[in-house]
Amino acid sequence: METIETMRIPGHIAIIMDGNGRWAKRRLMERVRGHEKGSDAVREVVRSCRKLGVVALSLYAFSGENWARPKREVEALMRLLERFLKQERSEILDNNIRLVASGHLHRLPDYVRNKLDSLRAETADNDGMILNLCLSYGGRDELVDACRAIAEKVKRGELMPEAITEKVFEQHLYVPELPPVDLMIRTSGELRTSGFLPWQITYAEFQFPEVFWPDFTKQHLFDAIRDFQRRERRFGHTSDQLKASDTTEKT
Repeated sequence: METIETMRIPGHIAIIMDGNGRWAKRRLMERVRGHEKGSDAVREVVRSCRKLGVVALSLYAFSGENWARPKREVEALMRLLERFLKQERSEILDNNIRLVASGHLHRLPDYVRNKLDSLRAETADNDGMILNLCLSYGGRDELVDACRAIAEKVKRGELMPEAITEKVFEQHLYVPELPPVDLMIRTSGELRTSGFLPWQITYAEFQFPEVFWPDFTKQHLFDAIRDFQRRERRFGHTSDQLKASDTTEKT
């Protein structure tokens, strides 16, 4: 069995947890049953990433477009989220995990937002793995919101246009402290990013395992990480440049 190189663990893993509804449909169940089963996969992946030393884990839990789903399903998802925040509170606190959230959080029901805000506050000083829940999230929304925030500062004379850099822009994203995504995983075999963290995934390595999210296990996660470790990440450079740089660092 292949081992995971502990020195080359992706710093930031982002996951589109896709296929809950189809998992349930194949079993002649209501879609919400798939979401309920998917929460078990969330728990296993969070635990595994923390043990591996992953710096940040972002989970696409609910997109801005998901509000258009049937009202009953949306309500069930919100109740499931509320239950997750309540049930996982102790484990998150005991394992020094810092919970953050990305998206238009004001759209969440009060009973969800209150629990989310409370747990975010409780874990604010934790310095272990960052768990980023993307809720009511849209990648274009994040970029537009960042542009608006910067424009307001320019309007007030707090920032000069020529001072706007990539670093300044990143400081206006929903969670500025998130590192760039190293590995992006989308389950169910769908080959698209659906607007997930567009700024952060610029140089990410992609994995599209053909397994529905409720069936995703730590072994699937390990397989994705091992594949990541076999890839050569050039960041716009050539292989020869990377080899030369590596040789220089070792001398």
